Amino acid sequence: MRSFSAISRSSLETRGWGKKLGRLLLKGGEIIGLTGELGSGKTCFVRGLAEGLEVGEEAWIRSPSFTLINEYDGRLPIYHIDLYRVSSQREMEELNLREYLFSEGVSVVEWFDHLPLKEVEEYLHVAFAYANGNKRKLTFTAYGNLYEEIITGLRDDKRSRIKGFKG
Repeated sequence: MRSFSAISRSSLETRGWGKKLGRLLLKGGEIIGLTGELGSGKTCFVRGLAEGLEVGEEAWIRSPSFTLINEYDGRLPIYHIDLYRVSSQREMEELNLREYLFSEGVSVVEWFDHLPLKEVEEYLHVAFAYANGNKRKLTFTAYGNLYEEIITGLRDDKRSRIKGFKG
């Protein structure tokens, strides 16, 4: 398991981290699990991820809190799943999540901690936490080799920015 953290100082930076991640998703079948309090930046991050996956600007990326699953077409299909309002195992089964999680698209799951244990073994976990003021701490944790490679790409991009290069 490999992880690293970054501080986002604005919604624009949070969106930027999502865009960087989206650019690193190349195969399809990736699972991105998001956790954090309400308003901590999860949907903002997904907007950036959609940009990185080349979803058209006309798409309205919004939280699927009431629809539970929003689908977007980009370089790879995106399945934006929100488990906040799912309260029972029966409701979880009715969503046919496995159909999305193990498809050719990218599954981005808000409230990932509501997913039953052991449903997925390999994924990238992104935890959002409030920091001072508008700042957010984003912690990326890889579960599986593919996701370790993705974290390396995110970390390398962060280092190049620090050195003054643009990625």
